[in-house]
Amino acid sequence: MVGNASEGTVNRAQMTPSEPKIEPERLAERLAALPGIERLREAAAGLPAYLVGGAVRDLLLGRERADLDVAVEGEVAELARRLGGEARADERFGTAAVRVDGLEIDLAATRSETYARPGALPEVRRASLAADLARRDFTVNAMAVPLAGDPEPIDPHGGLEDLRRGELRVLYPGSFVDDPTRALRAARYAARYGFALERDTEELCRRADLSTVSRDRAEAELRKLAAEPQAHRAFELLGEWGLLELEPGALELVAAVRELTTAEPWREVAGGADAVLAAALGRGVGEARELASVEPARPSEAVARARGRSGVELALARALGAAWLDRYVTEWRGVRLEIDGNDLIAEGVAEGPAVGRGLGEALRAKLDGEVDGRREELRAALDAARENAS
Repeated sequence: MVGNASEGTVNRAQMTPSEPKIEPERLAERLAALPGIERLREAAAGLPAYLVGGAVRDLLLGRERADLDVAVEGEVAELARRLGGEARADERFGTAAVRVDGLEIDLAATRSETYARPGALPEVRRASLAADLARRDFTVNAMAVPLAGDPEPIDPHGGLEDLRRGELRVLYPGSFVDDPTRALRAARYAARYGFALERDTEELCRRADLSTVSRDRAEAELRKLAAEPQAHRAFELLGEWGLLELEPGALELVAAVRELTTAEPWREVAGGADAVLAAALGRGVGEARELASVEPARPSEAVARARGRSGVELALARALGAAWLDRYVTEWRGVRLEIDGNDLIAEGVAEGPAVGRGLGEALRAKLDGEVDGRREELRAALDAARENAS
């Protein structure tokens, strides 16, 4: 093990001004306030079932959750059956997901994990609750609360004390060798909660070898990180640890994109955390800078420049200062003609390129406020189509 909490030296530069306020005495109260918890506890009667992981951590911190993780020393299927609701089960891995009264509950059999090689997916075996908690990433995530009886935290690794100290500590030195994505998770938790990293844990983060992990797994963790409100801080930590090479200005761009995409219309346009991740990794930033480098003189020019670009590229360009894109996404990109090609053909325009050119000119004129209504659109389209046909 890395050592007890008192043995490590915390990197205080990563601490928030005040340590988190932990109130274990309010755990029962907070647990009782969760939607669906009474149904869960009734269903778990007589079964060795426990709240585990992040659910316990967040209840102790007084943070709201829309999901719970439950570990069962036994058959998950029985608890899933008792809960009813909308269930998705995978008997091969001893897991099930159930939705009860608006609460997402992930059920899993208690298990141990072994790794055939660094970065490999773990080989899983049924095991005790103690083994299940010992396989977890950080002490603050290695606590459990029994669903039956008194909800007293089961805390074999000092997670409660680390939570009081605002400290993130791994359970064993080889943790990031087995699964280097845990270093990415460390940055995510440090940014979200303002946690400091225990000295040895930070050193292990710096030595994590992400090359042993598939690109898909690493990107899945980075996407979760990009969805955090303090994503720029998490990416900053990855840069400090040498796990991510950041271009100059990347962190400022990450913060700007994150702020931009917290509300509509940009939240939908940017595709969730995709634009934040692109800003951190430098994907499409060059193209976005080019898009943001010119201020269109007219709406039709704006549409011509922006049409066909991905939502991520548009969000990056807006964060880089292209304010005209606000009107593009809210107004101009939705402008449609009241006429179509059939109207031009009915007026004698031959099928072919002239029809497209006529409609294009009518749309340009409509965007720029030169025509209004079907009749004027048709006149502009016919003039352009016949001029090009002559």
